[in-house]
Amino acid sequence: MNKAELARYIDQTTLKPGNSEEFVTAFCEDAKANHFASVCILPNMIPTAAKVLKGSDTKVCTVISFPLGFDAPSVKIAECKDALRLGAEEIDLVMNVSALKSERYDIVDEELEGVVKASHDAGAIVKLIIETPLLTEAQIVKACELAEKHGVDIVKTSTGFSAMLPRSTSVDDVKLIRKSIKPTTGLKAAGGIRTTADTLAMIEAGATRIGASAGKEIVDGL
Repeated sequence: MNKAELARYIDQTTLKPGNSEEFVTAFCEDAKANHFASVCILPNMIPTAAKVLKGSDTKVCTVISFPLGFDAPSVKIAECKDALRLGAEEIDLVMNVSALKSERYDIVDEELEGVVKASHDAGAIVKLIIETPLLTEAQIVKACELAEKHGVDIVKTSTGFSAMLPRSTSVDDVKLIRKSIKPTTGLKAAGGIRTTADTLAMIEAGATRIGASAGKEIVDGL
């Protein structure tokens, strides 16, 4: 794998609430120059990112119900539709983890049905953040089953918000998800991935996208 190929795995990410438009503009310009797969930003920065990335091969990605995922399905669907209207091309949706752990699969079904339909109708893709550090192996498999049921494009390991999580994403998480989804379904590893070695290990385990804030450093380390 060369640097250009590695760059296409990267969702270059900045989700800090204090980011200014000036910062996000420069962040997107850098991502565009490096041909990263996407830039992942908070919803309020979608118009800024869309303006910079228009016509490039780097997509505008945003997060929905981030980072806790507890919003009602109707709220998540409305937030998703607004993000799409503003120019989002990729949607990273935080699953209602407590609903999954409570076996309230009807809630997860409802949010997935609405978000996937809205996104696909707009030509966007959906990545479902299942928060593997909070789940048992059986719950990870169930989350993948629900993702496949509703046509989720990519299953994502974690929000990466380490302060509220017991651990980072592991290679074993990625391997389990890879075994639990179709070969054609994407897999995004995120959470504590900071080095080239970390990234290559996740790709070797089956990841097709990498969420990281240090994309340039990761690629330059190859």
